[in-house]
Amino acid sequence: MKRLLILLALPILACGGLTDSVSPTITPLASRQPTVVPATQTDSQPAPETPTAEASPSDASSFPNGNDYEWKVIASGLERPVDIQPANDGSGRLFIIEKLGYIRIYQNGQLLDAPFLDITDRVNDSGNEMGLLGLVFHPNYEQNGYFYVNYTGDGGNTRISRFQASGNSADPNSETVLLKVDQPFPNHNGGSLAFGPDGYLYAGLGDGGSAGDPHKNGQNTTALLGKILRIDVNKGQPYSIPSDNPFGNEVWAYGLRNPWRIAFDRVTGDLWIGDVGQNQWEEIDYLPAGSPGGSNFGWSIMEGSHGYDGNPQPDLLLPVAEYSHNEGGCSVTGGYVYRGAMPEWNGIYFYGDYCSGKVWGLILSNGQWQSHATVEAGVTITTF
Repeated sequence: MKRLLILLALPILACGGLTDSVSPTITPLASRQPTVVPATQTDSQPAPETPTAEASPSDASSFPNGNDYEWKVIASGLERPVDIQPANDGSGRLFIIEKLGYIRIYQNGQLLDAPFLDITDRVNDSGNEMGLLGLVFHPNYEQNGYFYVNYTGDGGNTRISRFQASGNSADPNSETVLLKVDQPFPNHNGGSLAFGPDGYLYAGLGDGGSAGDPHKNGQNTTALLGKILRIDVNKGQPYSIPSDNPFGNEVWAYGLRNPWRIAFDRVTGDLWIGDVGQNQWEEIDYLPAGSPGGSNFGWSIMEGSHGYDGNPQPDLLLPVAEYSHNEGGCSVTGGYVYRGAMPEWNGIYFYGDYCSGKVWGLILSNGQWQSHATVEAGVTITTF
């Protein structure tokens, strides 16, 4: 049996049971109604291209069967893990966030006892969607020791902070708070952090919570909620705003409800977003490398490709894949494009559902997006 090692983190409490008999229908853009903008025809962005750096499946018949691979537990005993990141420093370590305020290290096949970072004294995790939520290491971490976290602090408000580390220990007193964002409600905090191929730090923030975006933050480009933010952490105190940000502030893209995990394809530079829906549709959004800022993903005008506060409009960038709650699942967890030693998986974007534990692979094939179920993981999925 071939082996596919993908770490699926799970919290202690699940929000629902598995729905093994139901398989969500993933609808490629090319087969939707004319009001939906096809993935290969947008006015504001170049057409996405199939990655050419590695071979990848071209159709359903060549798509790998996840059941032919071994999925194994590599670490246990964690308390509500919500993110996993490498330092990319050659050490092979994985850093795992426990939302209470700890970062743990998985090294040489073992989960180390001593935390890499303990900021439980300042993390507010009183709500289910609050806590220490995101982590990313500076591209030059091996030289400067800088890493960045996203957490909810006093009042439940978002903080994006920089810390410094040496070896297997980070100094909790080294915190430099880069950005504070008021959160009107305790849910939809987002939390993802990622460095783009341009060297800028990107952050995914939810719309501020409650239900239905009552403050209409998603479509307000002067508000930082419901957005992908983009800042330069290498210039300014504590950062600067890139000159080509579209609205003169930190906002890079907007119209998001609760982006739960964003990631750049490390080969192509494409940006992938898993955006959690309201109560009907879960979606995967996509920006090809080189896209200008200012993309509008539609919330709360749209939920997925369906009207919520309005109807589809030509300037909305609708999802490349979606699935309905009626077809199984409840909350999408965005993942990564696989780039590794098994060529049959290269170029496939993995994502899953928090409640059902199902994992799908998504590829662009002959100008159309295709999504294929890969495995029933049997766990609640919070990150990849």
